Amino acid sequence: VLDYIVTQSYNENNKGNTPEKNGKSRDFEMENGKENKTGYRVEQDSIGVKDIPGDVYYGVQSLRAAENFRITGLNMHPEIINSLAYIKKASAITNCESGILEKKKAKAIVQACDEILTGKLHEYFIVDPIQGGAGTSLNMNANEVIANRAIEILGGKKGDYSAVNPNDDVNCGQSTNDVIPTAGKMTSLRLLQNLKKELLRLHGALCKKAEEFDHVIKMGRTQMQDAVPIRLGQEFQAYSDAIMRDIHRMDNAMDEMRTVNMGGTAVGTGINADEAYVSRIVPNLSKISDIQFVQAFDLIDATQNLDPFVAVSGAVKACAVTLSKIANDLRLMSSGPRAGFGEINLPAKQNGSSIMPGKVNPVIPEVVNQVAFNIIGNDVTITMAAEGGQLELNAFEPIVFYCLFQSIDTLAYAVQTFIDNCVTGITANEERCRQLVENSIGVITAICPHVGYEKAAEIAKKAMKTGESIRNLILREGLLSEKEMETVLDPVNMTEPGISGKELLRK
Repeated sequence: VLDYIVTQSYNENNKGNTPEKNGKSRDFEMENGKENKTGYRVEQDSIGVKDIPGDVYYGVQSLRAAENFRITGLNMHPEIINSLAYIKKASAITNCESGILEKKKAKAIVQACDEILTGKLHEYFIVDPIQGGAGTSLNMNANEVIANRAIEILGGKKGDYSAVNPNDDVNCGQSTNDVIPTAGKMTSLRLLQNLKKELLRLHGALCKKAEEFDHVIKMGRTQMQDAVPIRLGQEFQAYSDAIMRDIHRMDNAMDEMRTVNMGGTAVGTGINADEAYVSRIVPNLSKISDIQFVQAFDLIDATQNLDPFVAVSGAVKACAVTLSKIANDLRLMSSGPRAGFGEINLPAKQNGSSIMPGKVNPVIPEVVNQVAFNIIGNDVTITMAAEGGQLELNAFEPIVFYCLFQSIDTLAYAVQTFIDNCVTGITANEERCRQLVENSIGVITAICPHVGYEKAAEIAKKAMKTGESIRNLILREGLLSEKEMETVLDPVNMTEPGISGKELLRK
């Protein structure tokens, strides 16, 4: 019964995408684009003939891919669809300039691409993000959608590829093997730009908190044990500096994405591409996309290797690790509220338990952690996929792009909610921070230069044994006066490099 329900649900949700009856295509020959009485048109490729719904813009190769690769159940990322439209538009313009493509065909192709860039026709990109064939299915999906829309613009009927051919016209001078990696790089660039924008916002939010908390003295910890005092503002300043370092890595990662192999066609040798096209395609692509691309010096190398995507994934992963560590710190410092550190308060965003009344969990830092875990896993997948290429091509670009785009997108969303729903609303429990410092034996380090290491160690042992504060023990034994203690335990003196102990007291 469950199998039946699932099957029926799947069929209902995929009406229009699977025109065959009972999983079998009608077995008869008809010319491409010719309609039959059922409302389908028949298209033919090297595999055979196939029924295509008459009103759709994709063609036979797209439909075969949609049937073969039911992997994620997800749609193609809209940004890579737009990237393909930019590439096909630039190619049509370049082929027209080179005298290879008729002006009326080029104009129709350009118009179809412009429509895609406004968000139209995206629903006809039906192939799964994870697919075999090194991205050929995605490239052909774009070629067929653009060709069929161009045919309409010229007054023809969808499927009549004598007017505009997906391979000969839309894909002229190109191969999947230069189109798809270029589309992946363009998409990565746009997503990274959005991520960088969010990281700059986070950097600014952390800097504000660093300034706000600069006067709050708290206990620093190493290996989860009391260490020496630190200002809460110093901790947040360190977080902001780490984020800025990640922003610089993002800039380097974006530079990795600007070198493309357009013009290399199948294996980087440029076979079937006109010399004029090869020299003009990248400048034209840069112009219409408003992204400054450069053509790879060695197109064969750029076709064979995916290491630039590994470098980008590494930068994204490093940033995710930084953010996850910050999230860990915030969860620890806010733990409690009474039985934990309780040094800071995170904004309460939702109930934390279905059984424990009043419990509020650090849900925003937790989601940042989970995004980081996923990105780290994606980085492993990208690494293995890049390593798995053979000879002149890596066939695993689809999984690289699926994982990379997900990593960049989810990190940007995680940073966004981290800023808006957590960081900006953090407050400090100043009195709690002060009490922890005063009751900690860690302050003995600040006193050590004034009483000597051995005596300081003796005081520390007494404090641990009796539970009495370092301050009280020092005062009772007459090692320092009340005034001297105030000077030594001044927040600035304890949390910054300064003059020696004797000079400090003399001052």
